[in-house]
Amino acid sequence: MSETTQTFVTLVGSLRTGSYHTTIANTLPALAPHGVTIKQLGSIGDIPHYNADVQAEGFPEAVLAMAKQIAEADGLIIVTPEYNYSIPGVLKNALDWLSRVAPQPIANKPVLIQTATPGMAGGARAQYHLRQILVFFDALVFNKPEAMVSQVHNKIQNNELVDEDTRAFLGVQLEAFSKFAAKMNRE
Repeated sequence: MSETTQTFVTLVGSLRTGSYHTTIANTLPALAPHGVTIKQLGSIGDIPHYNADVQAEGFPEAVLAMAKQIAEADGLIIVTPEYNYSIPGVLKNALDWLSRVAPQPIANKPVLIQTATPGMAGGARAQYHLRQILVFFDALVFNKPEAMVSQVHNKIQNNELVDEDTRAFLGVQLEAFSKFAAKMNRE
């Protein structure tokens, strides 16, 4: 009997060099359970502002490449900051583009959300807004445990997630998401 393997892709909702969220996304492969591979998608900074005129001329290559990687993956992990009580505009733009690709790459796709902020709420409002947006996609959003990393600036040093409690928790979340994704992909 062959070993079950899964591939997840991460979509980072930040453009900043040295982003906490990129650091978290870069840490996930080391925290993944046995048999799970995690790869980062291209930067959402490579995607132009959504414009129906541009779409009419053809989808940007960055959008098509991202859609293909998501479609081929067993699950999508979105790691994002919270901006002004919601998700960053660049993340919303990427999702707007992806929503127009056919076949829809996020439909019926297991999705894990992770948010992190320097504040105490850890991105809770962004996470809930993102959950609302993902309803449109018919995404299979993983519910519990939720990862809302508060005071992230104290947990990352030299572009490395050093807080052992956070690392352990994210490992537990990835294990649960792996089981969820396996079940959802069987149905």
